[in-house]
Amino acid sequence: MFWWREQVDDGLWVGFTDSTAGNLALHVGDDPGTVGRHRRALESALGIGDGGLRFMNQVHSANVGTARPMEPTEGPAELDALVAPGGDVPLGVMVADCLPVVFTANTGHGYATGVAHAGRRGLLDGVLVNTVRRLESAGGSGLRAWIGPAICGRCYEVPAAMQEEATAALPELRSETSWGTPALDLPAAAAAQLASMDVAVHRVDACTLEHPQLFSYRRDHATGRFAGLVWTEA
Repeated sequence: MFWWREQVDDGLWVGFTDSTAGNLALHVGDDPGTVGRHRRALESALGIGDGGLRFMNQVHSANVGTARPMEPTEGPAELDALVAPGGDVPLGVMVADCLPVVFTANTGHGYATGVAHAGRRGLLDGVLVNTVRRLESAGGSGLRAWIGPAICGRCYEVPAAMQEEATAALPELRSETSWGTPALDLPAAAAAQLASMDVAVHRVDACTLEHPQLFSYRRDHATGRFAGLVWTEA
């Protein structure tokens, strides 16, 4: 079920699922009942109640929402990042090549947590920057981020014009595929951007295209989504 998970502080966990957890997304044509069973099984493994895990309607934006217990998510209906100022809402971000980034921050009363979905467009538009700012505005300090499995710089081939446009904004994106064509390195650029904001970065390196245990849209357009997660033990 888990590609990787770790208890990063007392009662505070971060992790990333793999394909054995099943597809967790409702927007990819899968049977809703099957997706619901996958989500409930995951919530059981996390030790949280059915329906407790908060997901987003992701659209490759830079929008950040706010999650609080027993309340609807605050912010636009379409989000690509979500912050729990009290660290008391289990959060999930769904991906299948884009970056799943999970955040924690210290506050005077515990933790603030967050998740973000960072593809090429979201990364360039500032979804990670906006998430860091939201965590800081919630009183967070000592920010940490875990960059999960995503398509790597050796595999993310793009047209040369797209590479030039992207790297003009974020030079760390520049890469080359293993077969010698223009590429983008999303994990490297995200790590550099976060480090520039004094966020301690941890990378869980695995290429989604290269590992069949991870969903990859580039490998198979008819695919599911795995999740990056942050939660606290009950």
